[in-house]
Formats: sequence, structure tokens, C-alpha cells
Amino acid sequence: MPNTKSAEKRVRSSARKAARNKSITSRVKTFEKKFVTQAAAGKVEDAKGALSAAISAYAKAAKGGVIKKKTAQRKASRLQLALNRAAAAPKATKTAKA
Repeated sequence: MPNTKSAEKRVRSSARKAARNKSITSRVKTFEKKFVTQAAAGKVEDAKGALSAAISAYAKAAKGGVIKKKTAQRKASRLQLALNRAAAAPKATKTAKA
């Protein structure tokens, strides 16, 4: 329990910020999951749109201080690599069958 008025205010403030941060991290994870499911299904064109949304969500979360900048960059980079692998996979299977 806070003992002073300023401590009470900090508790209220930190609760608001925690709720905001939780909302943003949940949103980022949702965009990432949408991308991963589309990339795994082989829907490259849909995955490109989902990748753009996920990268944008990561950038916004980093800008707001919810996640660290380097973390956002690393995760965006890994998603891009996953898209590149998904896009290359159909080409490799077509040439192998031919």
C-alpha cells in the first residue's frame, strides 16, 4: 500500500501504463501470428501484407518504448527471413519436380 499521495498517483499511473503496454504487446503478437500462419501455409502474397503490418507494429511498439528498438529490429529481420524462405520454397520444389 502506498503511504503518500505521490505514491498513490504513481500506482495509478503505472497501472495505466501497464495496461497500455499489455495491449500493444498483444497487438504485436497477433500480427506476428497472422504472418507466421500465412507464411507456413505458403500464401506468399498474403504473407507479404501481413509482414508489412507486423513490421509496422514492431516499429510503433519500439517508438513508444514498449519494446526495445534492437528487439523490434531483430524480430522484424527474422520475419523477413522467414518470408524469403517461404518464397524460395515453392521455386525449389518446382525445379525439383521438373
